[in-house]
Amino acid sequence: MNRQQLIEQIFAKRSFLCVGLDTDLKKIPQHLLKEDDPIFAFNKEIIDATAPYCVSYKPNLAFYEAFGVKGLVSFEKTIGYLKKNYPNHFIIADAKRGDIGNTSAMYARTFFEEYDVDSLTVAPYMGEDSVTPFLGYEGKWVILLALTSNKGSHDFQMTEDTNGQRLFEKVLEKSQQWGTPENMMYVVGATQGRMFEDIRRIAPDHFLLVPGVGAQGGSLQEVCRYGITRDCGLLVNSSRGIIYASNGEDFAQASAAAARELQQQMAIELQQMGCFR
Repeated sequence: MNRQQLIEQIFAKRSFLCVGLDTDLKKIPQHLLKEDDPIFAFNKEIIDATAPYCVSYKPNLAFYEAFGVKGLVSFEKTIGYLKKNYPNHFIIADAKRGDIGNTSAMYARTFFEEYDVDSLTVAPYMGEDSVTPFLGYEGKWVILLALTSNKGSHDFQMTEDTNGQRLFEKVLEKSQQWGTPENMMYVVGATQGRMFEDIRRIAPDHFLLVPGVGAQGGSLQEVCRYGITRDCGLLVNSSRGIIYASNGEDFAQASAAAARELQQQMAIELQQMGCFR
């Protein structure tokens, strides 16, 4: 999916919602545990219920790799189901890969050739040669970690060099020499508030993947106030607040209601910012 196709989906649905498929067997409804593949069974119902209200899905690999081969089979089945039944939804593999060049090239082959997802989260710490192997695939995206929402983000990301430039600013500035707004996004946590102004000063045109709205305390309104652009430029992720809206047999309906509520808030934000065309 290219940038224009993603923008068209956002404006058609009046939504920039990404649903995080962080599926934990300890949290899904108990009646699903009798299924042959309870992770996929849960994901399938969540997807069918929320697809009208979102433009993207983001399975987090940690929740699948924790179950070994069975978990990876569930991940692959989830990707296959999305591609077959919801081909207009943008698929993000949240794997945070990044290593020396030849290793990154194999990670890129895994996710862009074998699984054929639209995008992959990548850690920038090892620099250009660890990131560029992911950028050689037409129509695929790198989503680079920039300024995250966790408490420990300040340990490194906010440190300053002798010129007063913070590390996350260096990541944003330097990485734009490797990729473009057509194939690179950035992860910026929703809890960062007005820091979005600093992000947009350096990267005014790139899409931002924004986790942390809802369960982590981030404000959708604040994210939009400082981070939205004429093309929207945002994919706001919600995981726990949607997929675990209920742990009963009504879990799919509850997830749909939670996703619909966020979509309606997003439509208002898009309208207020004059983003509709």
